[in-house]
Amino acid sequence: MHRDILLSRFKSLPESNQGLTRLDHLERQKQYGLNDIIESGINLWFALARNTCKDPMIWFLIATGLIYAVLGSYTEAITLLIAIVPLISMDAFLHRRTQASTEGLSRQLAQNARVLRDGVVLNISATNLVPGDLVRVAAGESFPADGLILRGDDLQVDESALTGEAMPVIKRPLSALPSIPDSHEHIIWIESDHWGLAGTRLLTGTTELRVAFTGKQTLYGEIVQATLTGKQEKTPLQHAIASLVALLMVSAGIMCFILAAVRLHQGYGWIDALISAATLAVAALPEEFPVVFTVFLGVGVYRLARQKVLVRRSVSVENIGRVTCVCSDKTGTLTEGRLRLEHLVPAEDIAEQDLLYWVSLASRKETGDPMDMAILERFSEQPRAITPGIVLATYPYTEQRRRETTIIRLNEHITAVSKGSPEILLEMSSLTPGQRSVWLAQVNRLASASHKVLACLRWDIGEFWAGGEPDQSGFFVGLLACEDPVRPGVTDAVRQCREAGIRVIMVTGDHPITAASVAREIGLINQSDGVVLGDELVMQLEQGNTAILEQLSVVARAMPMQKLSLVQALKAKGEIVAVTGDGVNDVPALQSADIGIAMGERSTRSAREVASIVLLQDNFNIIVRAIAEGRQLFHNLQLSFQYILLMHIPLVLTAILIPLMGYPILYLPIHIVWYETIIHPSALLVFQELPTHGPLKPIRKRQAARFFSCAEWSLVAIIDILLTLLILWSYDRSLFPGQDIEHARTMAIIALSCASASATALLSGLRTFSA
Repeated sequence: MHRDILLSRFKSLPESNQGLTRLDHLERQKQYGLNDIIESGINLWFALARNTCKDPMIWFLIATGLIYAVLGSYTEAITLLIAIVPLISMDAFLHRRTQASTEGLSRQLAQNARVLRDGVVLNISATNLVPGDLVRVAAGESFPADGLILRGDDLQVDESALTGEAMPVIKRPLSALPSIPDSHEHIIWIESDHWGLAGTRLLTGTTELRVAFTGKQTLYGEIVQATLTGKQEKTPLQHAIASLVALLMVSAGIMCFILAAVRLHQGYGWIDALISAATLAVAALPEEFPVVFTVFLGVGVYRLARQKVLVRRSVSVENIGRVTCVCSDKTGTLTEGRLRLEHLVPAEDIAEQDLLYWVSLASRKETGDPMDMAILERFSEQPRAITPGIVLATYPYTEQRRRETTIIRLNEHITAVSKGSPEILLEMSSLTPGQRSVWLAQVNRLASASHKVLACLRWDIGEFWAGGEPDQSGFFVGLLACEDPVRPGVTDAVRQCREAGIRVIMVTGDHPITAASVAREIGLINQSDGVVLGDELVMQLEQGNTAILEQLSVVARAMPMQKLSLVQALKAKGEIVAVTGDGVNDVPALQSADIGIAMGERSTRSAREVASIVLLQDNFNIIVRAIAEGRQLFHNLQLSFQYILLMHIPLVLTAILIPLMGYPILYLPIHIVWYETIIHPSALLVFQELPTHGPLKPIRKRQAARFFSCAEWSLVAIIDILLTLLILWSYDRSLFPGQDIEHARTMAIIALSCASASATALLSGLRTFSA
């Protein structure tokens, strides 16, 4: 990986041993702004109010409520106006959650920095850094901005939260300006091992960083901006509901106007015309669809919670059942996300416990190095008590030496223990050339299985040590292999996804060999299959070669924006994409995906905030159960909408036809309220409890948003016509010859209620959890 930087900005950076003056700082701050990833001063609540006012349902409720208020029906008016509160509250909640997500991203950056200004080292707020500042960073501290590493030895950086790389990354100082083959491009490329990135942490050593990018121009800032500018697309069902509600609202408005005009023409007067129009508006108002949609999603949230899935964005309940592709992060998702000492290969006549003991002497907890932590964790599990020795000297690991040595006094006897690169230590051992070849073959075998391999040597120095680090004829103790192990159940989950026609694509920042090894272990690829690098994938997509997506299973060395490009390309191909992840590097893809899935046990706060759902247990297998539950919930929701259409359309048609025919109004407001607050909800409870059954089946890719097929729409239309005729007949037959309007209304309501019960039984098949 490399980063590009404008030649003009590179040349504007001061000499390596100079900091900025206060005047330089002020000028650069005017040019580049504060080192802040989020712009301040934006009235976010004004944006919320503006978006809320675009909702036509709110304006329709307000208009209808005002009509009732003008007519003196204050109870109905207040009820309709109160119904607006949940709509606005939901908008405010989602808005606040988005704001909290971006605030969480900001809090993960370094808050302070030590910078050289006017020849004096100052401790300042990190937001005041500008390109050109010279910053000092010590072990355990985070980089406050993106910059070039100018000096420092034995530098290792934890970039796992930003790039997904599980292993510590070695950094090297940039000694000179790289060669520029074409100065007209005004862009130069600098390899990643010379960069210190905002949001990453220095594990070992002390360095000086020349700041090159601040704020939104850092790699971390690009991730945050992708989060802020990315849009949560509406699901097909949301589009369908919006279109249907808009159509019904327009139709309701036209019918109300026609009915009021006809009643005036019939001589009933303005009051009767307004009451008739308002009553029809309440009956025709399609509030059932968004309300039922919201209620069912709430039920889905509860049912998924029982599967250890926390739903943060309720519409994900619909999308989770339609997933056709899962883009999964490797580190922390398919694997446990931490190094573990898995294999001990002792030399002849050496026990595993002895090998572990000797290598633990050359490991230090204070370094925070994942390799040392894995060794010491494994050693702490040993039951026997060890008398601690006295450390006389330590020679830390460096990139040049590639080993770490400890000189220690054990019971008046001095011993040197060294751990590090097998290639280096085997040459320092007393093994014969033939023995070394055998052990090197063992090293290659372990390394090809994505293990990090170390060797261990020891020297018996005696009672006196003259100083210096031994480097010849060491006693070979053995090999150790660390790995980031695959999570239990992942292999079965991948197999179930494939059987259900769901693609699984591993996207990781790790080395291709490591990625391929893990992918083969979980059955994602075969032995002969290869991997695609992130740079190659993006280049192919930019050239319009989308065919590369067809057989894609593993993407290695992927950067955050490359993962985002993959998700967008898959969605453009018609896939319903779920993205799993746990780091800051996953945030843009999590937000852009149809379903963003954060692994709850180890995910960063930013990943959890932006994700649609969070797995309460980091088990990839839970995703399969969630998809099955989502598919059943979507089917239950379809049945509910079928029921609403079967009952709502006859209600509206009879509410307008009977007054148009010159009869008294069929429904009063109390009838509408009773029917839509008691009968409808009681019937819809049946559809909420229909259980999940059967194995996962393949699902078709993204299609035009619609509820039902043409045949289903035709059946709904026929039944609605028959029900409308039945209600009209019941009303007309009961009204004459005595003109008993109350009796006629009662018979019409009974006919509608019986139809409701019949439709519920027919659609549900009398099948619930208890049946």
